[in-house]
Amino acid sequence: MDFSTDRWIEGVLEADSRQALPITTSPGLELIDKPISALFGDGQVQADCIVALARKYPSIAALTQMDLSVEAEAFGSPMKFSDTEAPTVSAPIVTDAESVDALVIPKVGAARTYEYIRAARLAAKRINDRPTLGGIIGPFSLGCRLMEMSQLMTATRRDPDLAHALLEKCTDFLREYAQAFKEAGVDGVVIAEPAAGLISPAFCQTFSSDYIKRIVDDVQDDSFMVILHNCGNTSGQVTSMLFTGARCLHFGNAVDMNQIMPQMPKEVLGCGNVDPLKVMKMGEVYDVKSRTLELLEQMTKYKNFVLSTGCEVPPGSTIENLDAFYKTLDIYNMTQAIRTKWLFGE
Repeated sequence: MDFSTDRWIEGVLEADSRQALPITTSPGLELIDKPISALFGDGQVQADCIVALARKYPSIAALTQMDLSVEAEAFGSPMKFSDTEAPTVSAPIVTDAESVDALVIPKVGAARTYEYIRAARLAAKRINDRPTLGGIIGPFSLGCRLMEMSQLMTATRRDPDLAHALLEKCTDFLREYAQAFKEAGVDGVVIAEPAAGLISPAFCQTFSSDYIKRIVDDVQDDSFMVILHNCGNTSGQVTSMLFTGARCLHFGNAVDMNQIMPQMPKEVLGCGNVDPLKVMKMGEVYDVKSRTLELLEQMTKYKNFVLSTGCEVPPGSTIENLDAFYKTLDIYNMTQAIRTKWLFGE
């Protein structure tokens, strides 16, 4: 498709109905009858999953699987794989200045990064009615996988030079990785930076947003957009997140969107934040309907609000719950249209 970031955002802002962009890929496995394990290692399976979801649901963009381990694996981190859950990093590979200095920045395509770029490229070729977005981890969150999280947190206070040395290497790789998605033909990337939600607003600026801005400046233009996701306690970090220049910010269920949206400029989209675990995976259909409707009603006055989940919907979540999410949105939009016609005769 001939994608324009400006036109896409204007379409959301000017729409008569509320739009949705849940972060969800794994429920599509039900539609293509593939196991969870195949999603994280086979680009063709992941692309089939993305396409199946795009055909069934009216999400305003198609997203690749959010996997917060794939970049660390490319750096050489040991991995733990499961038949029922997403892969995880099993141990840190850097501990001090010497090991950070020795850390080799991998080539894009190393380990499973090849399959994720392949998935995005294959999906983008088959989806022509909406943008297709790849996904990468954020620099601070990658650092927290290469180095034990508490150690990197401590380094931000006691040894900032060590923290910055690691983040420089993370960012150098991620800039190339984001560029590879752009060259693969997708229309943007989601940068997932959840670990930054655990640090103060000032530290979020210094150790996360300053680095993310480099990535955004490298790749974002009117034909390629960046969505910044942070599912931590970001109520005090909105200014720092906006500093990155990302055209859309995505928030987790740790925050109240009633506190977030008043801080958002009208031209920047704000997405969130139905609980992906307690509601979308573990909840019943009633729970999904109830929470989705509650959030929609709270956000009625914000034209730049986009309904979403608070983070990636976990493997094992059902199609029935995703159906309920979209059906609730349909009913809400229908009700809004009836109200408008009754009030204004339009």
